[in-house]
Amino acid sequence: MRHCNGVALGAFLLAFTTPAMAACQDPPKARVDWTGCHKPQLMLGNDDLAGAVFAKASLNGTDFTGSKLAGAKFAEAELGFVKFAGADLSGADFTKAVAWRANFTKAKLEKANFTTAQTSRSLFVQALLAGANFTKSEVNRSDFSGADLSGADMSNAELARANFTNAKLAGVKFEDSNLGRARLNGLDLSGVQLGDTRLFRTQLRGTNLSAAVGLNQGQLDIACGGPDTKLPAGLSPPKSWPCADEDE
Repeated sequence: MRHCNGVALGAFLLAFTTPAMAACQDPPKARVDWTGCHKPQLMLGNDDLAGAVFAKASLNGTDFTGSKLAGAKFAEAELGFVKFAGADLSGADFTKAVAWRANFTKAKLEKANFTTAQTSRSLFVQALLAGANFTKSEVNRSDFSGADLSGADMSNAELARANFTNAKLAGVKFEDSNLGRARLNGLDLSGVQLGDTRLFRTQLRGTNLSAAVGLNQGQLDIACGGPDTKLPAGLSPPKSWPCADEDE
């Protein structure tokens, strides 16, 4: 009788645990569903994972270099130190993901969604981010050097000390974002929306602000420009320019 009860109990537990466990044991492939799975430090470079679901999964340290991840779902996933270099992440969803120090260098991220994601100190160097959504995300100290952010929505985002050197920012929305000490030197910000953007010590040497939208004198007074900074009509360079400690 005891043996029968044990078999019954085992069958009962198996019925409730097998589906989830089996899903996490599925091999990496397109549209795989690893929701909530613990998959750290995997080597998935150049794999076809288009449409895969990694929601709430733990993928810290995993290498997705060069992988096909178009439409993949990373909502609420743990992505610390993950390598996405050269990966196709077009339309991927990173809502509420935590991606500290992740590497997105040269990745394709058109229309990707980073709403309320935490990607501080991540590398987006030369990434294609056209139309990406970073609304309310935490992207402090991230490097966007040479990235194409055309049409991206970065409103209400934390972008302190972010590096935008040589980035393309046509049509970007920075409204109500924190760009404190961010590097925007030498960029053309024509059409970029800066309404209520916090520009404390933001580096604007050689930046073209003549056609920026929503910029006011109060924002310039706490920013760091210079004689080569082009301003909209009606605004003037503060006496504090250039800032003595703008590179700190």
